[in-house]
Amino acid sequence: MDDRRCLQGILFVLYTGITWQQLPLELGFGSGQTCWRRLGRRHEAGVFGKLHRILLAELNATDRIDWTRACVDASHVKAKKRGRSDRPIVRRPGQDRQQTPPDL
Repeated sequence: MDDRRCLQGILFVLYTGITWQQLPLELGFGSGQTCWRRLGRRHEAGVFGKLHRILLAELNATDRIDWTRACVDASHVKAKKRGRSDRPIVRRPGQDRQQTPPDL
């Protein structure tokens, strides 16, 4: 399967939210399993991280990114000093009040 067509299949699945098995062969992107395997290989090789950095650099160079609206997601960036200790403890609704709160 041609790499370009396979990439189109990957993007189609990611954009539409269908499962890999639901990728229609009639579209000419190859099977969902082929696209899924190629996605995994490209991810392991760091291709998408490199593409992301290149795209950010080009957009930044042309002043097309509003960095004032940027945010950091804690699921991807670890707090070096474990956050502030003066924050109130926030519990989820229905969380047992007898539990010991996590060490903040």
